[in-house]
Amino acid sequence: MDRALSQGGVPIRLTEERWFHIVENHDDLAGHYDDVLDTVENPEVILKGYGGALIAVKEAGRRKQLAVVYKELSREDGFIITAYFTSRIGRRSIVWRKGQQRRKR
Repeated sequence: MDRALSQGGVPIRLTEERWFHIVENHDDLAGHYDDVLDTVENPEVILKGYGGALIAVKEAGRRKQLAVVYKELSREDGFIITAYFTSRIGRRSIVWRKGQQRRKR
């Protein structure tokens, strides 16, 4: 299990079980384990997800972004739910954008 520190200062877990689930459903992410963690730590934008989840987004090539959905349970713990490549983000509220101060919980 590895962790990434979110922009909210929360350690976000990526367990083996979750990683296997992600690549089983999104086989194009195989080999991008470190990119998933890096997207949580260094996103270009964070969007509001469903049920209190957050979506960290980072460019991953021409017209493609890596989106990582995670949840902050407390100031000391959070976990990655899923990750996927997308060509469009959709209409979600922006919680934080690169260049802003660290996101407050």
